[in-house]
Amino acid sequence: MTTSTTTPHAAAAGARPITLVDGYVPVIDVSGARQGDPARRLQVAKAIGEVCETSGFMAIVGHGVPQTRIRDVYEATRTFFALPDAVKQGLLADPADPLMRGFGHKGNLAAANSGVDAEQERRLADLSETYTYNRLGETGARGIPASAPAELRLPNKWPDLPGFREAFTAYYMAMEELAQELMRLFALALDLPEHWFDDKIDQHMTNLTANYYPGQENPPEPGQLRKGVHSDWGSLTILYQDGAPGGLQVLDKGGEWVDVPAINGSFVINIGDLMAFWTNYRWVSTVHRVVNPPRDVATRKRYSVPFFLQPNYDAPIECIPTCTGPGNPPRHPATTSGAYLTGKLSAAYGI
Repeated sequence: MTTSTTTPHAAAAGARPITLVDGYVPVIDVSGARQGDPARRLQVAKAIGEVCETSGFMAIVGHGVPQTRIRDVYEATRTFFALPDAVKQGLLADPADPLMRGFGHKGNLAAANSGVDAEQERRLADLSETYTYNRLGETGARGIPASAPAELRLPNKWPDLPGFREAFTAYYMAMEELAQELMRLFALALDLPEHWFDDKIDQHMTNLTANYYPGQENPPEPGQLRKGVHSDWGSLTILYQDGAPGGLQVLDKGGEWVDVPAINGSFVINIGDLMAFWTNYRWVSTVHRVVNPPRDVATRKRYSVPFFLQPNYDAPIECIPTCTGPGNPPRHPATTSGAYLTGKLSAAYGI
């Protein structure tokens, strides 16, 4: 990718560009949306909307999340995965937990894809460890209907590490605020009222998952990856990733795998399946993967922390009004956020 020298996304002559780096996974400066100028806010939204129609992946800067929040959750993640295996196994997610809170199950995200043999895919487990937190596991959490599975009320599993819980909950709150802001920009991009999505995510069921990709002392099995080829399942994902080798790739429209840039202080944003359903596939939920590192640096460890914004359990997911019309009927059956998520997790992890 190359740095853009001109951009269609400038509010006026001399204004700071919105698209800082062009490419299949561009870098977008969202700071202008936070400065109180409605025209600038709309321009940022439209720039984001263009990306969502092409790759569905972007890196954002100017997001306003304090670097201390990112640093603290990153250090807490590194400390957790350095614990002895026996300690981590003591925090293993309950097999009945549809949200997989705690230390991660072995699974393969590719097993959740349509048209695959899930059992066969799970035989080649993703080469990663995970730790997951969800707001629904906290005492007094709202957003679980009486009709929902009782297992959604299972508590989070916290390690006995000083500052760990505080780092994760503070980061989660920062991600909630950023996700709400992005969903409002999404609404503007789709010619909807800015707050159209607010009541669909105000009691969301989002997993914050820390990923650890151990160094690979021995070569993986043929076809085995750090994360198998998959799309995300919710409305959007906010990812912090470090720059260690063996990283995130997205499949472009030409069938080529493209590296997703790891830029200091940025987040990678991509849309998930539910946003594609909401927009009648006008926006794309692009498949991606996490590849193995080259053998000469295979022992390097890697960490990432995705926030998978999952709308309210009973939020109806059906074609939004601005994405359908004569000759363009809804292309996906209506579903709900909770039903879609639990079905995908079951396929990926056999739970």
